[in-house]
Amino acid sequence: MQSWVDFINGIIWSPALIYLCLGAGLFYSITTRFMQVRHFGEMLRLLFSGQSSDKGISSFQALAVSLSGRVGTGNIAGVAAAIGFGGPGAVFWMWVVAFLGASTAYYESTLAQIYKEEDEGQFRGGPAYFIEKAMGQKWYAWIFAIATIIACGLLLPGVQSNSIGNAVAAAFGPGEMIETTLGTFSSAKIISGAIVCLVLAIIIFGGVKRIAHFTQIIVPFMALGYIVMAFVVILLNIDMVPHVFATIVGDAFTPMAGVGAAIGWGVKRGVYSNEAGQGTGPHAAAAAQVDHPAQQGFVQAFSIYIDTLLVCSATAFMIIITGAFNVHGAEGAFLIQNLPADIAANSPVFTQMAIETAMPGLGKPFVAIALFFFSFTTILAYYYIAETNVAYIHRTIHVPGLIFVLKLVLLASVFYGAVKTADLAWAMGDVGVGLMAWLNIIGILIIFFMAKPALKALKDYEAQKKAGVTEYVFDPVKLGIKGADYWEERLKRKGQKAPDLGEASSSSGTAKTTP
Repeated sequence: MQSWVDFINGIIWSPALIYLCLGAGLFYSITTRFMQVRHFGEMLRLLFSGQSSDKGISSFQALAVSLSGRVGTGNIAGVAAAIGFGGPGAVFWMWVVAFLGASTAYYESTLAQIYKEEDEGQFRGGPAYFIEKAMGQKWYAWIFAIATIIACGLLLPGVQSNSIGNAVAAAFGPGEMIETTLGTFSSAKIISGAIVCLVLAIIIFGGVKRIAHFTQIIVPFMALGYIVMAFVVILLNIDMVPHVFATIVGDAFTPMAGVGAAIGWGVKRGVYSNEAGQGTGPHAAAAAQVDHPAQQGFVQAFSIYIDTLLVCSATAFMIIITGAFNVHGAEGAFLIQNLPADIAANSPVFTQMAIETAMPGLGKPFVAIALFFFSFTTILAYYYIAETNVAYIHRTIHVPGLIFVLKLVLLASVFYGAVKTADLAWAMGDVGVGLMAWLNIIGILIIFFMAKPALKALKDYEAQKKAGVTEYVFDPVKLGIKGADYWEERLKRKGQKAPDLGEASSSSGTAKTTP
């Protein structure tokens, strides 16, 4: 099974996907004139603006739901894997992916807002929806929807629960070994898997509103607590900070594990962690209640900074500062070995050992608790994403009970992942991430060259902001954007009219307005 999954991974995560992720981020950064820098202040302002409604959630709730997907085991075990297989220089390439990926996140999330729909009293949207409406290729949208249901409903949840099981076993001991039909597993992993499934079932059977309310409380709390812990570890070793920076930047260009390994693992784990371009973030973005699609695009772009530049960097600094890592070379050899050889790089143990080194007795249980919240909220986000794509398929073919089946499959995947080996769980997760990234990035690039809807939305928003409007209005017809049915109906229903801003907000930059 492991060799078969690794073979598939080798095809999906070829250098072509690495360069596609970096190239798309650079392309959108240039075409949006580096909006992730120019509009940083606006991102912060919009973060806490907007209110939820009966049909949609607030911008902050949407940020929390998407962050619950972005901030997960990839921020702890994923960063460890990037360092363990790519060397410290991989962290630099994670930063590059985050900076460039913020513009990709803006673009895909704005598309999700433009082409969202109302479905049974709530907003739905995501790549499947905007691929169908903006590209006009329903078959391609269906492929994405099916791939996403498989990835988020079956493959990815096991990665998160696997890290929970491993962290609990490392912190409190594996307990007794129990024989089952699936193999021999530790009682600690079985119990932790059962508890996660029980709490998860209570929430996912309550719908998207319950998921949003849960994540908006837990996500800020867990991220802040983790960053504070990292800050304490860094302060205790403050004299090492310049050395850590020099190690990360120096190894990025003369990497000990090879240029390909550093860039490859940095990009792979960067994409896995912040999900820019993967197509997961747009699902939560579409559910937000906003006055203009670009607003949620800004908020989602900011989430990339929170995920990688704050949380992932916190993990990397703790690991490198304390030297709690190994770097694997070719054919099982170690380029650096500071820890026992049997410690898997694809696990949270590097991070646990780092905190343990600085604060003995605290590292293992703290990371176990942090991983529970990080991974649990990510599983919630995966369920919501899979459910949204099932709802998309229901628009054409209604299969009674499909949502219920999805919930059962996801719960089974979570339990199975909690007791399985880390390498297999991560490999299966990488297959899911890679498939979605390929389909989504190609889709949004085609849409850009067909109509540039997200870029038009950005220019329109900038024009209205420059004009000092008190209430932003989005008129897709005026901008030459087709298929944005919700926004067209919203304008008619509210009796609004887009402000006359002249050429700045026209669809092509050449349209004239009458005095």
